[in-house]
Amino acid sequence: MKIRQYLMEYLQIAIGSFIGSLGLTMFLVPNKVAAGGVSGLATVLHYLFGLPVGWTMLALNIPLFVAGVIFLGKGFGAKTLVGAFLFSVFTEATKNFPVLTHDLLLSTVYGGLILGAGLGIVFRARGSTGGSDLAAMLINYFIPAISIGQGILFVDFFVIGLDGLAFNWELAMYSWIALFVSSKVIDLIQEGINYAKAVYIISDEAESIARKILNEMERGVTFLGAKGAYTGEERNVLMCVVTRLELARLKNVIHELDPGAFVIVHDVHEVLGEGFSFGNKPSKKI
Repeated sequence: MKIRQYLMEYLQIAIGSFIGSLGLTMFLVPNKVAAGGVSGLATVLHYLFGLPVGWTMLALNIPLFVAGVIFLGKGFGAKTLVGAFLFSVFTEATKNFPVLTHDLLLSTVYGGLILGAGLGIVFRARGSTGGSDLAAMLINYFIPAISIGQGILFVDFFVIGLDGLAFNWELAMYSWIALFVSSKVIDLIQEGINYAKAVYIISDEAESIARKILNEMERGVTFLGAKGAYTGEERNVLMCVVTRLELARLKNVIHELDPGAFVIVHDVHEVLGEGFSFGNKPSKKI
């Protein structure tokens, strides 16, 4: 089972690296948009010195990887090496793919979207493509006051600044847009689309509402012990996770049994368990 899981993760890293490379070669690189990191730096160097983007990315990642092994240990492992290598190879292999648009806004948005989708798949498989995250970890090692998140921001700011100096500041502004779009798509893929809602229900009819949810909606319900701060009264709070399509039905159930119930609804990015990601029937246990 573990071998199959590892193979699936490496397959995801390969697929994600390929998709990410398309964002570079078909949208960002041809339009001189450097969306931060090693790929952005390779884009700038490509136009300044004629260096191939893919092999430049690999050449920049090698010293980072060696320094990572020396100073950080082998914790970031083989997946980073594989991801960085495949991302570079695919970028070089797809460099002659057709450029779909030379419109700066379209290339920025779609390039950032496709790059982010590819990297999100890689990160979801617990992999990495090296680049800014590795550089940021090294910065954090030598200057602990700078967090890894701040280090990534510093690296991206530096690369996009080079883009502005090498070409023009309008391109640098587009590069920030591409970086923002790719970051949001990475988060979306890692966290999942908001397809579920967590609902907390405070009601005097908690038992009746729970039974109706279990029997009619076939969703699991949990009782959480709570105590009112003002009244000091002990009572149960119902917690239930439903899909977005089921939310309206749940509200009707609550309103039917207790129109005065206090209900809190918030987004759930990912649900693992019965009735959701694993595809099993929902539990009916309280």
